[in-house]
Amino acid sequence: MTTNKISAEHLTYKHNRHLILDDLNLDVQQGHFIGLLGANGAGKTTLMRLLNGVATNFTGTIQIGASESIVDRKQLSSFSESLKGVNANRTLHQIATDYAIMYLDFSEKAFENFTNKYELDCHQKLSALSKGNRKKFATALTLSRQTQLYLLDEPFEGIDSMTRKRLISNMVAWKPAAATVMISDHHVNDVVNILDEIVVLKDKHVIAHRNTEQLREETGMSVEAYYESLYEGSTAND
Repeated sequence: MTTNKISAEHLTYKHNRHLILDDLNLDVQQGHFIGLLGANGAGKTTLMRLLNGVATNFTGTIQIGASESIVDRKQLSSFSESLKGVNANRTLHQIATDYAIMYLDFSEKAFENFTNKYELDCHQKLSALSKGNRKKFATALTLSRQTQLYLLDEPFEGIDSMTRKRLISNMVAWKPAAATVMISDHHVNDVVNILDEIVVLKDKHVIAHRNTEQLREETGMSVEAYYESLYEGSTAND
């Protein structure tokens, strides 16, 4: 029997002896858009790295589907941070070809569709891209895999408001019903309308995990107002 969930139990992680996440617990059903919210330094990127299996040496358990294996989690999730370490002198097409070799679930057809919608020239070198276009390219690579969990870390950073709205609309139209998309983004007001759930990180823990529709009904607050009431004025660095 397939376990359709993503979970972390008693998850603790340190980096250079600095405690980043402490006894964190999270349990979400698959198939939703999830907003991962929190001030800079809350551990959003770290949690994504742990879910994807990039970060190791943690205590506790992490599970995607029925598996806790790091190897399986790397296959069951696709992470937008994966451009780190890529040779910037390679063209977007060359990098996508490398991806197709590395990940058997990578769809070159899907990648072509995304890059066309994102107005990216695949003959360009990675080094020639603006910050916003690098984010769009990373998102195109991430979403072109056929997997269970998509982790998008600040996918709209450096992208203007109108383009963000268009990319979000494209993402909604693309999402497979069973796939989970976790988005970490400072522009809460841009993504809020597509989110099924929000997870708020603060003080190294998950301090809130709410269904967005129920949140509005039960509190009478918008997601933005609720988030700000929990987490306003933090200035730490991620």
